[in-house]
Amino acid sequence: MNWTTLRRHPRLVIGLAATLIFAAMGLLSLIWTPYPITDIAIARRFATPGAEHLLGADQLGRDMLSLIMSGTLTSFTVAVMAIIIGVGIGVPLGLAAAIYGGPVEWVVLRFSDLAFAFPSVVIAILIATLMGPGAGNAVIAIGIFNVPVFAQVARGGALAISTLDFVAAARLAGLSRPMIALRHLLPNIASLIIVQGTIQLSLGILAEAGLSYIGLGTQPPATSLGLMLRDAQSLFLIHPWLSLAPGLAIVVIVIALNIAGDGLRDALDPRLKRQGLTNVAG
Repeated sequence: MNWTTLRRHPRLVIGLAATLIFAAMGLLSLIWTPYPITDIAIARRFATPGAEHLLGADQLGRDMLSLIMSGTLTSFTVAVMAIIIGVGIGVPLGLAAAIYGGPVEWVVLRFSDLAFAFPSVVIAILIATLMGPGAGNAVIAIGIFNVPVFAQVARGGALAISTLDFVAAARLAGLSRPMIALRHLLPNIASLIIVQGTIQLSLGILAEAGLSYIGLGTQPPATSLGLMLRDAQSLFLIHPWLSLAPGLAIVVIVIALNIAGDGLRDALDPRLKRQGLTNVAG
């Protein structure tokens, strides 16, 4: 993808730019934040936004900008790891369902139907409740729901590609089904997987925020955007910036990812726009 392509898709540029800014803030928190996130100073608790603390300080005197930088990293990390789980398991399952059909396809489809019968956040809450709170368990909970999503995307894309002539030629050449899937189907459905990945990334950030908000996600002393919202909920009317800062960060990140996803869809394969890529995550 070159600069000329990017210029033709301004939504992609805007979405990617906003996403990369937040991702860079999160990565920067690994080596630097304005204040340590564990730096508790009662004397500056509830400090209003200003030159010393651009976004103010929370009830423990911790710098809000530092917390948002670290919380953004946590939210992105959980969502990205969950996508890796979904792609790593779901795509092979979807390809297997497409190339083998029969009982393999039936099992994959029934597993997907069962997962889609319940809202994704409800499933994540159930799994996180059973496994216990923590960022690691949140990754597993969100990742498990991502599996049928990517399985359905991979299966649908592979079935469409498998009817084309070059796949028939590969069969006549004696290539095995796994090799056809690896050499011909997977490269041609990569754009579908990438676009769905941006959608699942935004949903993963929302799911992580929701799990942390109800105490099933990231646990102190680590922080996340959802955990910041939970800590500030009872102070909204008195100190609204404590809720507005992490809340707006979540909104901007999710909107940016969805805009980037739309731009990627059009840039990688304009046909997807006409076909109407469906967000199978519901």
